[in-house]
Amino acid sequence: MRYNEMLVIPMRRDLTQYGVEETRTPEEVDAALGPNSGTVLVVVNSVCGCAAGKARPAVGMALRNAVRPDRTITVFAGADVEAVAHLRSGKLAEVPPSSPSMALFRNGEPVFVLHRRDIETQEAPDIAADLVEAFEQHCGARA
Repeated sequence: MRYNEMLVIPMRRDLTQYGVEETRTPEEVDAALGPNSGTVLVVVNSVCGCAAGKARPAVGMALRNAVRPDRTITVFAGADVEAVAHLRSGKLAEVPPSSPSMALFRNGEPVFVLHRRDIETQEAPDIAADLVEAFEQHCGARA
């Protein structure tokens, strides 16, 4: 069952205010995660409390870092149903489904994943620090 769009609008805005792009269809996900897409952070948004109090604020904090992905996108579990299913069955097929969650991709391949369990057990600044560490490792200048 899909969430009522009126319910999720403010939760979508929690990410788009940081410049995060919404990808609501499988085609938009594929376009964002193509073979020459550079580095892309994908945030699987959710209505749960840990998304509101931890995951979404952490994304905003992490995106203030000087080194960050070329692009940051989001899909919303329970709202962008087809896009989330496509992401999970394709690019993240080897990763157990989790929402909220975050995955950093380089040229369409996942190089870092934060699961819900990683988000639930930390505070937003700690999650942001994990993201920044991944950005520094995977998004900086490449040899």
